[in-house]
Amino acid sequence: MSLGIIFLSETVGTAMLLLLGGGVVANVALVKSKGFNGGTLMVNFGWGLAVFAGVTVSYKSGAHLNPAVSIAQLILGKIDFVQFLVYIAAQMVGAFIGAVLVWLAYKNHFDEEPEPAAKLGVFSTGPAIRNYAWNLVTEIIGTFVLVFVIIAFTNGKTPSELGAIPVAFLVIAIGASLGGPTGYAINPARDLGPRIAHAVLPIKGKGGSDWSYAWVPVVGPLVGGALAALLSSALLPLA
Repeated sequence: MSLGIIFLSETVGTAMLLLLGGGVVANVALVKSKGFNGGTLMVNFGWGLAVFAGVTVSYKSGAHLNPAVSIAQLILGKIDFVQFLVYIAAQMVGAFIGAVLVWLAYKNHFDEEPEPAAKLGVFSTGPAIRNYAWNLVTEIIGTFVLVFVIIAFTNGKTPSELGAIPVAFLVIAIGASLGGPTGYAINPARDLGPRIAHAVLPIKGKGGSDWSYAWVPVVGPLVGGALAALLSSALLPLA
């Protein structure tokens, strides 16, 4: 597979993921939206279906959509380092684009929303109780579950090999079970790309982008994905 195809496929898939995932958060969090106060389960199901859509449109590249998945594939020897860098770049670009599209779709609602925290929450995650060490642990555990189960189902292959529907249900399960403490980023691109978009977009009354927390949803998922790959080599029958 050419690097160009990997880049385009991952960019489109991650943009779709963030458009629909960020979109459900906007629908629930922003005042005057018809989904306002829809609750966490609506967000969980919305993100699961966003993953379904993202995986479906990026089968060509294996539908990583997540640097944690890509680092696991690198450790397992399924991709080389140059491919890994292309996956990461595409995921970041796609996440940024998806976040910008959410802002465009909800522009009037962002303008009407009085709370800067609600606006930031559409773009990036934040902890319910701020304790960086334990927030990091939560992100490691959640991402480990995501990547380890994908590897277990596919014998070391990619989310596209598992299929869009099972991955969607897995993400819903993680959100419903482990999403409470940190909002379950479980994906560095999903958090960092939109956080950058929040920082640069001309969002009315947006406040800060909470850069002091931004490292947690990057480091935690990368560690979780790496641990899943390392343990799967010892515990799972890999192809």
